[in-house]
Amino acid sequence: MAADTGTSTRRRVKLYMLNENRTWDDRGTGHVSYAYVERLKGMSLLVLSETDGSLLLESKILPDTAYQKQQETLIVWSEGENYDLALSFQEKAGCDEIWEKICQQTQLQHSQNILSWRRSLQVQGKDPSVDITQDIVEGESEEEHFDEIPDAAPPIELPPCVISTLEEISELFTSVLPSPIRREKLAVAIENENYIKKLIDLFHMCEDLENLEGLHHLYDIFKSIFLLNKNALFEIMFNDDVIMDIVGVLEYDPALPQPAKHREYLSKTAKFKEVIPITSQELLQKIHQTYKVQYIQDVILPTPSVFEENMLSTLGSFIFFNKVEIVGMIQNDERFLETLFKQLRDEETDDEKRGDLVLFLKEFCTFSQTLQQQNRDSFFKALSNLGILSALEVILGLEDPVMKSAAIDIFSFIVEYSPSMVREFILHEGRIQDDVSKPFCEDDLLINLVIEQMVSDPDPELGGAVQLIGIIRLLIDPENMLATANKTEKTEFLSFFYKHCMHVMTAPLFANTVGDKPNRDDYRTAQLLGLTLELLAFCVEHHTYHIKNYIINKDLLRRVLVLMNSKHAFLALCALRFMRRVLSLKDEFYNRYIIKGCLFQPVVDAFKANGDRYNLLNSAIIEMFEFIRVEDVKSVCSHIVEVHYKAFEHVDYVQTFRALKLRYDQQQERLKDKTASLENTPTILRNNRYRRDARTLEEDEEMWFDQDDDFEDGDTMKPVSEMLSKKLESDFDQINKYLESRRVMGVSKENEFRDSPPRMNNRTSPININLKTSPSNSPVHSPLTSPVGSPASPNGTPTPPKEEVKPNNVVTNKPLVGLVDYPDEDSDEEEEEADQSSMPAAKRPRLAS
Repeated sequence: MAADTGTSTRRRVKLYMLNENRTWDDRGTGHVSYAYVERLKGMSLLVLSETDGSLLLESKILPDTAYQKQQETLIVWSEGENYDLALSFQEKAGCDEIWEKICQQTQLQHSQNILSWRRSLQVQGKDPSVDITQDIVEGESEEEHFDEIPDAAPPIELPPCVISTLEEISELFTSVLPSPIRREKLAVAIENENYIKKLIDLFHMCEDLENLEGLHHLYDIFKSIFLLNKNALFEIMFNDDVIMDIVGVLEYDPALPQPAKHREYLSKTAKFKEVIPITSQELLQKIHQTYKVQYIQDVILPTPSVFEENMLSTLGSFIFFNKVEIVGMIQNDERFLETLFKQLRDEETDDEKRGDLVLFLKEFCTFSQTLQQQNRDSFFKALSNLGILSALEVILGLEDPVMKSAAIDIFSFIVEYSPSMVREFILHEGRIQDDVSKPFCEDDLLINLVIEQMVSDPDPELGGAVQLIGIIRLLIDPENMLATANKTEKTEFLSFFYKHCMHVMTAPLFANTVGDKPNRDDYRTAQLLGLTLELLAFCVEHHTYHIKNYIINKDLLRRVLVLMNSKHAFLALCALRFMRRVLSLKDEFYNRYIIKGCLFQPVVDAFKANGDRYNLLNSAIIEMFEFIRVEDVKSVCSHIVEVHYKAFEHVDYVQTFRALKLRYDQQQERLKDKTASLENTPTILRNNRYRRDARTLEEDEEMWFDQDDDFEDGDTMKPVSEMLSKKLESDFDQINKYLESRRVMGVSKENEFRDSPPRMNNRTSPININLKTSPSNSPVHSPLTSPVGSPASPNGTPTPPKEEVKPNNVVTNKPLVGLVDYPDEDSDEEEEEADQSSMPAAKRPRLAS
């Protein structure tokens, strides 16, 4: 494949695709080239992404495709059904260059299809001054090859534009619609003969004469002109001096019993409010034009299902690029935006004026969705610099539901664009409150205002709450938080959220689960609690440490399971789903919390109350117990069998509970065998010589879990007992290796250290380790400083060290030798050996062999 070079800004383009909703989707920015593609067997347009070089577009140039050049930097065309594409060039020169290539290729292919291959060699260098590629073949070859190609379209001659020929004109326009080539020829004829202006004159004449039949024919004629889907014709029809006449023609739909009154609505009812005076006449004209065209598309024209597919794509693109121009003009007017935000935050601004400002800002942000990514970045950065988030905070603090709704829509645009920008504002807001002398006011925080709006949504169906749940989820999602070296955003924001915001979100849950049943069990409250549980389940899945601390400290799961008694089945399932999400983590902290609180009891009660009914609740409960069995969660399995098995022993339509009991019995048998094996093992070889008291481990874990240190939620958090046990095993392995090496080396070691006091004495016990003691009240001991049980002690309790200890627990003699040699201890040992003559041997630590 041989490609043209096109990596400069001249060939830089934004690729758009028309979606099913008839709006343009931004498919990325790249560089366009014109190349031969072997797979497609023809010259094609290629667009490669400027970020990763991936292929964004590969489109073969076909002679039957109607390429259109619009607004000097746009090339638009359709491929197949419901597949419209547009290239928006950064520079006009690049658009002209690619347009010339398209024109040459389509002319060449037309010539190859119509004439011989010899004629195709003479088509180089044609002037691509036309706006539609199908116009190229009209100039010289139409008359010459028409006789050779019987199915070629003849030129279209328009009838005289008089009242008596309106029916003939209508039939002609309708007849050409099925043929793409004849549609092109008709559009060119209409434009060249200024036919729209003549038809408008006829419209005024028929309306003055009250010629209803002629007006119905004019409606059909202009409907056909819309279906021609040509931007050049739209430019004529949507001109300021013509567009209201077009609206008037479309009032006389033959399907309506009475003409509509669209002109009256647009001129009298629909009033344009300049909340901030607009000085640019071009901007005003563009805003008025866009509104009217949007009204024609959304209100006047029949639904798209009435037309052939793809027949109004150019109308949508016309509105789309108009909005792009409007946003660009307003964004470039810095004085306009500064005035807007100043009045929005001003306390003296009256409510009506503020409401108009908010609605304008909402529409402005809606238009911004049409911008290219680069322009959208600068757009939202400009709004952020002007203080849009602080302005939204003011609006959300008001009692006006219309303004609140508009503010939420604006806030959703900003969060979807950049959650990090919003998080930074929230954290900055918190830092400011921390610095002032006044108490921290959580009610004034932007995110808490959003949560309160969710909780108090006036919509009975909670449509606004659903939208806000999505916004909050975006804000607390670690996946879209900036990945920095120290992960500051994740740690700082989640800590802030759980400290200042989480209780606001869970307040309805705690308020409604005081007793054994929900205090309020109406449909709206159940819906709200269901949404809250979905968000909490998201936190369980993505926030390991923070949500774990919150659940256990607040006993949250117990309160959630109260909702199992709700009369609304969907809420009971939400509560069960939350517990299932907790169990799916297979975290022993959660498991011990559930076992200690006997939190399976509400689930068991709900299962028994459901009886033999085979419904969703029954299946969901059985699935949860099946998960515990399959994943072999031993502690939970044992608890269920030991405490709740009687409630399930009669269930025989599934094997889940019998299998749980069988797994439990097998586990008990293995424990008995292991115990018997340990009893037959010499005491010196038992691992439990160094096993710490279970109660001490629980205290260690609880102390650690109550700490306020921030853990990274993305990191795996292991139970403390597991970490301590692994550390102990590692240290004792090193001890045993050390003793073994001493035993093997024997005499050589004695000769090596014969000038030093002997470190190994023959004693009855294998190991006698003298270490400085830790405070008796310290819940966690380092493996190198913890008292270790001595075999000489009959009950296995630690033998107290013989050194005298000061009140501050510092040993009075020389520092003790550790069990493991570390690099920084070498110098100390050398000094000790050098001073052996002056130090009594009895005060030196010993390792006995």
